[in-house]
Amino acid sequence: MSESSSLLPPEPWPQRISRILAWVGGAIILVGCSGLITIDVITRYLFKRGMVESFEVSGYALAACIGLGLGFATTSKTHIRVDILLDAFPRSVRVAFDLLAALSMALLAVALAWFCWGTLAQSMAMNAKSVSALQTPMALPQSVWWVGIFWFACVAVLLPIQAVLRLLAGDGPGFDALIGSLRVNEEISQAGVEQAPPEKGTPR
Repeated sequence: MSESSSLLPPEPWPQRISRILAWVGGAIILVGCSGLITIDVITRYLFKRGMVESFEVSGYALAACIGLGLGFATTSKTHIRVDILLDAFPRSVRVAFDLLAALSMALLAVALAWFCWGTLAQSMAMNAKSVSALQTPMALPQSVWWVGIFWFACVAVLLPIQAVLRLLAGDGPGFDALIGSLRVNEEISQAGVEQAPPEKGTPR
């Protein structure tokens, strides 16, 4: 597998968009936090004063990064989920719990997007600005933040619909791939840890 294909593997378009938005969020946090804080530290050391408002900008960058990364966390199933007892239940019960978890996530995401839009709309109506020296129009960072939250809601609603369609088509593995809980070996593989093959004579 080439380096480019490993960075952007073949996947459905919602997962592809979520991955790209997560990259954008990562770039924002690198530039908006790491880069500006580094400049601020150097200028404070050399000139006894900061040249950029790194504290304020890094707060905006962190909020944008969280918003833009939520969709990818949903498609890659990296949200925290307590499923320690799930394997003890039969397949039908596990499927019901997986659907309940996905629908709960969708409801939460839609409510979050709705109330976040209310915050953004209020900032635009009031032409709200930060109280710092930058006088940043709050609608600018909040817009990036809301785009991520909105896409999170779209993905969270789309996944259980796709999962139900696959379940009705008799595609159990496809259902598990979308909203099923990760198995231990899947979590290890997702973390990028290579598993050693079992030794000869060792039961699998």
